[in-house]
Amino acid sequence: MTTRICHASTPTAVVTLAAMIDAGFFPGDSRRVLLLSRTAGPAPEAVPDPAESPGFERLRTRFDEVLSWNDAIFPFHPDGWLPRTDDVPLWERHFRRAWGLGEEEVELVVESPHAGPAQTLTRLFTGVPIDVYADGPACYGPTGGRVPPLTGTRVRRLFHPDLVPGLEPLLLGEYRVRAQAVPTAAILTVVAELADVPMDVPDVEAPALLLGQRLAAPGPLSPAEAEQLRSEMVRGAAALGHTRLVFAPEPYGPREDLAAMGAEAARLGVELTVLDASVPVAAGVLLHRLRPALVVGCSSAALFAAAGPHGLPVATVGTGLLLERLAPYENAARIPATLADALLPDLPDLPVLPDLPVLADTGAGPAGTGGGGALAPAARTAAEVGGLLAAVGFAMQPRVRPDLRPAAERYLSGQLDARTWRYFKRRRLASLALPGVVPARLAFLRRNRTLRRVARRARALKVARAPLG
Repeated sequence: MTTRICHASTPTAVVTLAAMIDAGFFPGDSRRVLLLSRTAGPAPEAVPDPAESPGFERLRTRFDEVLSWNDAIFPFHPDGWLPRTDDVPLWERHFRRAWGLGEEEVELVVESPHAGPAQTLTRLFTGVPIDVYADGPACYGPTGGRVPPLTGTRVRRLFHPDLVPGLEPLLLGEYRVRAQAVPTAAILTVVAELADVPMDVPDVEAPALLLGQRLAAPGPLSPAEAEQLRSEMVRGAAALGHTRLVFAPEPYGPREDLAAMGAEAARLGVELTVLDASVPVAAGVLLHRLRPALVVGCSSAALFAAAGPHGLPVATVGTGLLLERLAPYENAARIPATLADALLPDLPDLPVLPDLPVLADTGAGPAGTGGGGALAPAARTAAEVGGLLAAVGFAMQPRVRPDLRPAAERYLSGQLDARTWRYFKRRRLASLALPGVVPARLAFLRRNRTLRRVARRARALKVARAPLG
């Protein structure tokens, strides 16, 4: 008997796992254990449990047992705890006894193994096969840190929703892990299974759905800027003729003051309904239940789910500001923000709804004639976006993906212009000796490893001699 431990930290992750099981990715007579965790923030006990999401009881029938990672390692923080190397055999023996695994063969299905509970699980159960899955656009970026060879070489497959057709994920590419898309039909079938479950979702006909995202402190934007971004969503949707708005707060982010957003909706005479963030609902289920006429967000995973699998009209707000403020450059949110900015239309560029009055004095600017919503860029092919992501991915993680340097140099040599500069930082390109900041006549210096090594040592020496204070 083989026991497959499937880790999930959000309702959307559980939906993705259920779709993978229904699609036949895990054949055989194995025992399936769902291991749930709550990891957001310094107080994870205050974060909604995925088991509390509407319809969870229907999804849990696909598993033989449901366990809690938080309970298993209490009082340690579930996101940051790692056992000491010498203690790993003791902890593995402990969990095998506590979870009734005995001497059974174990397989792991985890989110990206470079951080969080997934990193701990892959270290605890040494030598076991690993499958990795992603439920959002971050999979199109590089691995967020170095994965030890003893872990990376055990990863067999990377499963991901096909959010951007034709685009290959960079995640775990350093180990040449085979990427496999979870069929969209399987995801939509699971979502439809949960559609009639009682949940606190308003009965609003064809609203504009505004997506919250963790942007304010400790995020890249100030609370005032995040507040302005939400108000801009209201103004932009109202300018297009939408009079019924629904705001979905980020369930795993800090509670934010929405008074300004409500005041803006009242000023414009539009109806604004705020969903209850204390009860987490999978993004796909929310999209299926509401069937919004428009989905507006910055770069959240739900925005890509709406544009891709659900085929809904979408628009973005604030991606340029987010790209400018994200720090450090290797911040994992950079890839979703880059994709949203490159592929999805800006809110002011959408056409006004036909036969609906446009509210005056919205402050959103004139509406353009841009197209609709699905992730199928008219001006950018998958190859062009792939080149952009290779360049951004190398700049983010040059030590994890040094193989991306040639692709990054090709892109920066031919595609760097006033529009694409927003995806890069001059200091970052200079530190990596990439095109864009080095004069063409000195381009040969970029390929000289000795000179690059001397430059790195010089920078390190300069930092070491810098005065304190």
